[in-house]
Amino acid sequence: MALVIKSGTIITASETYQGDILVDGEKIKSVGERIDAPGYEIIDATGKLVMPGGIDPHTHFDLPMFGTVSSDDHYTGHKAAAFGGTTTVIDFVPQDYNSLKASVEAWHARADHHAVVDFSFHMNITQLNQQVALEIPALLEMGITTIKVFMAYNQRLRLQDGDIFKVMRIARDHGLLTMLHGENGDVIDTLVSEAIAGGNTKPEWHAHTRPAWGAVEAAMRGAALAAQAGAPLYLVHMNAAGEVDMLDYARKQNLPVMGETCPQYLFFTVDHLRRPDGAKWICSPPMREAEDNSRLWRGLVDGTIQTIATDHCPFFYDGTRAILYEGQPVSIPGKELGRGDFTKIPNGLPGVGDRLPVIWSYGVRAGRLTPNQFVALTSTNPAKIFGMYPRKGTLLPGSDADIVIWDPNRKITYGVNYSHQRTDYNLYEGWELVGYPEKVFLRGHLLVDGDRWLGRPGMGQYVHRKPFAMVI
Repeated sequence: MALVIKSGTIITASETYQGDILVDGEKIKSVGERIDAPGYEIIDATGKLVMPGGIDPHTHFDLPMFGTVSSDDHYTGHKAAAFGGTTTVIDFVPQDYNSLKASVEAWHARADHHAVVDFSFHMNITQLNQQVALEIPALLEMGITTIKVFMAYNQRLRLQDGDIFKVMRIARDHGLLTMLHGENGDVIDTLVSEAIAGGNTKPEWHAHTRPAWGAVEAAMRGAALAAQAGAPLYLVHMNAAGEVDMLDYARKQNLPVMGETCPQYLFFTVDHLRRPDGAKWICSPPMREAEDNSRLWRGLVDGTIQTIATDHCPFFYDGTRAILYEGQPVSIPGKELGRGDFTKIPNGLPGVGDRLPVIWSYGVRAGRLTPNQFVALTSTNPAKIFGMYPRKGTLLPGSDADIVIWDPNRKITYGVNYSHQRTDYNLYEGWELVGYPEKVFLRGHLLVDGDRWLGRPGMGQYVHRKPFAMVI
């Protein structure tokens, strides 16, 4: 590709200025005022904003769960990401095979030929023995620098604290970052059993059986383990006010602990689970209260929380009824599997395409975040934390030409028709948005041009990430 994006307002995590961007091949060649490049394609960005493509560090595509599978695969989910302005995603590899290498290879087989945006993997560590401990350092050869552990999902995904501590020390020695799902699995199991025995099966009981205090104490327990291991830690999908307090405390002790939240935890509460269609809002961890929404926003504003991800893991609300996707009928069993029993509702919701437009309208335009904070939280910080900077997450000479031209004045009534996620509902249906991607480039290739889709399966590249990444 050879093009110049001219006369736009360039927004990075630290600067806002008028300028041009020259793209040659798949890289940014130069950035400056009034770049002249005879023979290059000119794209006029007058009146528009120009930002680095978004990075979503927490997605689950094509993930088996509860006898079904998340409804976006590595093509449809990537397509939705691109329409929302995201050009890089990081998915999680389940530890489903006899070796970590086999698990990663199986996930590549699912993803590589479908990928439309650039992507990378995290590795779940849900069983630990001597063989696995010896295999973890070899993840670096596969470009994986992050491992995830769980304090919940007993007998399925959970590691005991001693094993989490061992994983953290291995990670420390090899420049890996440990990611933590922090809830109290023992408390959850007890409360779920009691709820079912008492006939409490409605969706809201998903939240009642996963209390916020479990997340709060798990966050601090994770930070304490990290402190004793001398290892960095990243708290995924923070959803409770007390978690932000615990993260703030840990960081004030100079511990290398970081955190992410997701849009659903900024806008929704347990009251949404009480609606007739409350199953749409079931994800783990669950929605909390309005006070938690507010504390999470404050954590983003003051820098306590470093990233906004999505935990994108969509399911049909009613998988017995087909939708049209790219002109073909699609139906995948979904949340109707748990009708009458919240424990059987697949946990997860769509979000990868919603994140940037919704956060722009209700974060930046609402005066909660600056445009520079928006770029930092959704692109630059993930690139730094996950070992992709400055290849990704910024607009510098030598960086990949992952560029979003953003129309700050475009007004739309948002919902399923805009999100491009392969499911039958959208959490933000009917929300009024102002500001939306106009053109989206991946390594200089135009993926999205207004409402036109120009991507094709297999054009997304796997990103080998660097160890010993930044703690910010």
